[in-house]
Amino acid sequence: MKVLIKNIKGLVQAGEGIPQVISGSKMKDLPIIHDAFLALEDGEVVAYGPMSDWEGISDWRDLEIIDGTEAYVFPCFIDSHTHTVFAKTREEEFVDRVKGLSYEEIALKGGGILNSARKLQEMTEDELFTSAQNRINKMRALGTGALEIKSGYGLSVESELKK
Repeated sequence: MKVLIKNIKGLVQAGEGIPQVISGSKMKDLPIIHDAFLALEDGEVVAYGPMSDWEGISDWRDLEIIDGTEAYVFPCFIDSHTHTVFAKTREEEFVDRVKGLSYEEIALKGGGILNSARKLQEMTEDELFTSAQNRINKMRALGTGALEIKSGYGLSVESELKK
């Protein structure tokens, strides 16, 4: 299947040589192609750029056209709420919740946020950085192009800052 998104108000983070990491005040100036198009075939990007560079459609068969007027398009997954920096996964607690256990019962079994905070405090900043970077690399490999990382497992400013 072919898809053409045309008249896009802003095609964000598309192009050669764009920075892979943008943070802080630099996020005010994201690379954007204004008045753009994006062409896809079988889920793969085959062409993009400003509408002025668009060469038209040579094959109209199985083509879906989407008008992107007033829309911004990000050619990636955006994960706006992650907890990427943590010491230990808690999937067993999810199973306990599905089985009907309360958070209090999970805490009595040694789980919960206090256990997560304790495990986090036991790790060095370098260990936390490396494990978070590995998770970010996996997210990027699966198509995440923008993410926000929440903190909080430290439960105190000192622990969050690893002081």
